[in-house]
Amino acid sequence: MASVPIGELVRLDGVALGYDGEVALRDVNVRISPGELIGIVGPSGCGKTTLLRSLLGETEVYAGDASVADNTKVGYVPQVETVDWNFPITVEQVAMLGSWRTRRWLPWTSRDERSRARVVLSQLGIADLADRPIRALSGGQQQRTFLARALIRSPDLLLLDEPTSGVDIKTRHEILHQLAALNHAGVTVVLTTHDLNGVASHLPRLIALGEQTVLADGPPEEVLQPPILERAYGQPMLVVQSGHETYVLPVPEEAPGAHEEPLVPPHVVNVIGRPDADDA
Repeated sequence: MASVPIGELVRLDGVALGYDGEVALRDVNVRISPGELIGIVGPSGCGKTTLLRSLLGETEVYAGDASVADNTKVGYVPQVETVDWNFPITVEQVAMLGSWRTRRWLPWTSRDERSRARVVLSQLGIADLADRPIRALSGGQQQRTFLARALIRSPDLLLLDEPTSGVDIKTRHEILHQLAALNHAGVTVVLTTHDLNGVASHLPRLIALGEQTVLADGPPEEVLQPPILERAYGQPMLVVQSGHETYVLPVPEEAPGAHEEPLVPPHVVNVIGRPDADDA
């Protein structure tokens, strides 16, 4: 495995990734520096989770070089849909699972580990839920519980798979605020998201996947462009800018009115790449 240059945390050079001999992503070239906050976007099945799991060493590498800086502590928050919420375990017990890799041969947790768990749960605002079974949690509480598990190890690199999926707008805002605070504290954060408007457009860097590779990598204003999005999602996309906000809307070509002017005053928004712009 190639070494990572000083000043980089992750390096993927011409990498082909997949499982059981099947390639899911190819020709991937990605650099991640310490302290970055990055979103991975693209349609379902495009390889977002595969790219995330490659940073955990859980995918097969068929070509190229994939490496993470030595001694990097990695925390991982899975999709809530993959968790068995009927398993008889409490919030605090889930959090303490994050310390098993650093634990000695003893099968039980130490006083320091339990104390650390309480501190992390308190930081996430769920200390009062420590003894609650996970089956009794709301969507936002579920996300915070598994975020606590990842934070127990004080990770350098935090990976999250769809952390705002299935939560309301208020909870989504709270989760993103917590991730931004962790990032400001020095944690490198990489997350996947299908939410181009509520999440992706507010992140400083995006990696767009499609056609089994990386289609674009950069700030939202460069990545959220109609040609890139159409390649990724396989349909025309309307990108609207209103002040500092960017909105992405799918525009199926066969939809009635798809080529009509948007019903928004022109002084309010700037429409980028409308499908019939050349014919106006």
